Amino acid sequence: MKEQSHKMKVAIDEHRSHLEKLKKFYEDLDREGVTIETMPQPQREQYQLEAINLTLQHVWDNNEFYRLSLQSAGFEEPVLDRLEQLSSVPLLNKSVIRGDKTKLLCVEPKQIGQVHLTSGTSGKPIYTSYTLADQYVYDLLPKYKELFPETSEDVAAIALPYEFALPGLGFQRLFQFAFGAAVLSLGKGGYMAPVDKSLELMKEFGATILVTTPSYAALLAEESESFGIKLGSDIRLRRIVLTGEGCSYTFRKRLEAWWGCEVSFFYGSTECGVVAVECKEHTGYHVAEGHVKLEIVDPSSGAVLGYGRTGEIVVTTLLREGMPMVRYRSGDIGYLQQSRCKCGTTMDILQLRGRMENMMRLGGEEYSPFLVEQFLLEVPDVGLWYHFIVEAEKLTIEVEAFRTKLSDRELADQVRKHMHDRMGLDCEVIVLPKLPRTFGKATRVIMK
Repeated sequence: MKEQSHKMKVAIDEHRSHLEKLKKFYEDLDREGVTIETMPQPQREQYQLEAINLTLQHVWDNNEFYRLSLQSAGFEEPVLDRLEQLSSVPLLNKSVIRGDKTKLLCVEPKQIGQVHLTSGTSGKPIYTSYTLADQYVYDLLPKYKELFPETSEDVAAIALPYEFALPGLGFQRLFQFAFGAAVLSLGKGGYMAPVDKSLELMKEFGATILVTTPSYAALLAEESESFGIKLGSDIRLRRIVLTGEGCSYTFRKRLEAWWGCEVSFFYGSTECGVVAVECKEHTGYHVAEGHVKLEIVDPSSGAVLGYGRTGEIVVTTLLREGMPMVRYRSGDIGYLQQSRCKCGTTMDILQLRGRMENMMRLGGEEYSPFLVEQFLLEVPDVGLWYHFIVEAEKLTIEVEAFRTKLSDRELADQVRKHMHDRMGLDCEVIVLPKLPRTFGKATRVIMK
């Protein structure tokens, strides 16, 4: 019989990699009592340049796909002199890596500590492999005290999938190892986590934080009424962190009123981890510039766009050894702004506009589902469950009535008029008794 190797201790306590210099950078910040989120932009950009060069050398030395890709782009050595030169590195398309578990792997398979994968709803899954050091050392190096004010006094309910994808376990590690908080691993309505038990657990253990998707936060709020649990008294949350699905500011305000607490947005992915997080000012997502370098590119040409210009979000991870993502095309749309935020965080602000595949073409123009939802939910008689059905550039909206005395016809007329007055959109409106609920990602846009 083989003896136990105590791999966790070896991997975390004695591990060495190309990221050692960055560990020292963060140790120095800790000694100075500052965080990367408030340092001057030039100093942070110098850190990012060093992190990218370390990553480029790592992938050049350890991954044939990345090395050949860089060589085909004219690189004789994997070094950038300036951060602006990152645009000369080839973009990484999802289609290239779907279904291939080793294409981006930069360590020996025996060094893999955990594997996550995307759902594969739009094709074969994308595999993301992490070393234990990725998860328990490097991912926890940057501190964002303005973006995450949590402490060991908090009890965090994680209502996200724990199967395959990163979110559930990723947030669990964050709250346990970064903040020392207790965690309620609720999952999302699976066999062992029905809604009633999840709500009861939050009540019994005094949950202060809920991390979940917008649609599941709405579902939990709905179901709490049927189980006789009062939000704000039986369950008194301090904050809800929403991720996994985007939503509008109006949707967020509805949830804040329902739950009686602050609601914040978190943007990340299984492939890249944390990307951007809202602060208490709620004016956009601060880019997690300790973890990632973000670019906005023209979806057609790949050219980098400046501040204020909308395009595809491209992510380069800075603290990965197992499977770094270098200029990864996310398929999401947004634009960047320089931060002048009252919170004091100097990291750039991302305004997220949704997924490219969900952009709705109506009457010759493209509309973000978040924008259309923003105006739809201004009608207080409309519930949080709806469908945008797009066919031949025409929009039909399916809605539910919400605590209203209006007839279905009156509500449909009101919504139709409101969307025309607020957006200039002509649409058909269908009021249904109840739209289907889901424990997975909510499907809001239906293309026909």
